[in-house]
Amino acid sequence: MTEFGELLAKCEHTAFKLEFRDQYMTGDPGYLAWEAGDLAEAVRLYSEWTATARTAIVRGVSMRRVRVVSEPVSTYIAFEHAVTPGVNLAAGEAIRWLPRHLASDLALPGNDVWVFDDRMVQFCHFAGDGAWVSNDETDDPATVALCSSAFAAAWDRAIDHEGYRI
Repeated sequence: MTEFGELLAKCEHTAFKLEFRDQYMTGDPGYLAWEAGDLAEAVRLYSEWTATARTAIVRGVSMRRVRVVSEPVSTYIAFEHAVTPGVNLAAGEAIRWLPRHLASDLALPGNDVWVFDDRMVQFCHFAGDGAWVSNDETDDPATVALCSSAFAAAWDRAIDHEGYRI
């Protein structure tokens, strides 16, 4: 298994992510800080991600992310929405939100996925409670094409972060 950082370091043009879960690792320190009312600390705890993403973007990599979400949103999605300006947007990532009811007629992969340069995908596997389990990647052309087209369809339908209200 290749680590995400290695895949991003090799990426030259685009890194796109589709996210599908309404809850991830609720024991994460950033989430716990936000839950305790400390947004600034939550953002600070993700500064490593912000720096990693910014480094790729400065190299010329376009980073975009679509979060497919149920409405009304879960507490975890409210957290992600709150930290997005200080974490993702601050790095230069473009973030859009796709209400799940608007995605019903889209063919989407079964797991969260990163698509790197339309040549490699990394699937992210989580347990039912949102705990991270594993990643796996493939450069199988059919799988990459499916994930790339799924991302494009979701991106076109999704709402920019600035316009999405929770």
